[in-house]
Amino acid sequence: MEQTHGRYVLITPARNEAGFIELTIQSVLKQTARPLRWVIVSDGSTDGTDDIVRKHAARHDWIELLRMPDRKERHFGGKVLCFNAGYSSLVTRHPSLCFDIIGNLDADISFEADLFAFLLSKFTEHPKLGVAGVPFTEGSGTYDFRFSSIEHVSGQCQLFRRECFEAIGGYIPLKLGGIDVVAVLSARMKGWQTRTFTEKFYVHHRLMGTAKHGNTKANFMLGEKDYSIGRHPLWQVCRAFYQTSRPPVILGGALLLTGYFWAMLSRVERPLPEDLVRFQRREQMQRLREFLSRRLLFRKHSNSALESKLRRVGVAKIE
Repeated sequence: MEQTHGRYVLITPARNEAGFIELTIQSVLKQTARPLRWVIVSDGSTDGTDDIVRKHAARHDWIELLRMPDRKERHFGGKVLCFNAGYSSLVTRHPSLCFDIIGNLDADISFEADLFAFLLSKFTEHPKLGVAGVPFTEGSGTYDFRFSSIEHVSGQCQLFRRECFEAIGGYIPLKLGGIDVVAVLSARMKGWQTRTFTEKFYVHHRLMGTAKHGNTKANFMLGEKDYSIGRHPLWQVCRAFYQTSRPPVILGGALLLTGYFWAMLSRVERPLPEDLVRFQRREQMQRLREFLSRRLLFRKHSNSALESKLRRVGVAKIE
């Protein structure tokens, strides 16, 4: 199949994804712009994931299964180890393969047939675009981009320009998570553009953070993760306040904040370079200032409109 917008490869770390990976595979098979190679890395799966992948790899020579040894401890850093193993296998086994886009694809999502053609076209249109993706939905709507920056690209489906990926040194293995956040931040700090394009979306079939833990504990652990990647305390308070409006209502935001400050008091390790933490916090404070400025401007306009309406009502009564 001719590649019209770029040559790309996909890598998918997968651990016990038998319930969803068929949906992901079918989505990739239907793409109008097919990847040159797709390495699916089984992270010691025991639920039939490998059998599903082998079935499709036997039919399509561009799909490969790489089996990792069993790993007793499950943490987010393991995903990076799998991704790195997949990437290393790809470049070692296919040294003559020419590609300029690298995709990190989770094994529990599905999407329309033109998703990758759309994203590849964005890399062609924007030469400084380093990381790209689209929003996801988990059944209750996509991100509210009044509060989430389109400069962030969620980790379930991240496409990197190869030059950008190599410039940031790839993913950093973080046990508490946030590897997608750190990769995008690192790209922007090095001068690359990062962007979520809202014209399309994909479906995430498992709630974030619930692969091993329930939704309630996931919120607490999300707070721990936010501290470990250096998010600003004021930013976290605002994030927790917003989270109170989402299920589990009130409790979710409280747990998010509790996890953050518990990690702070417990001196949880923060493995990121200080320059990256400072860069992130500058961005967060700038976004808060911009958000508050918009709110104040909206309130000012609303008050002016209300006063004008009251004056009109008053005049009408006099007449």
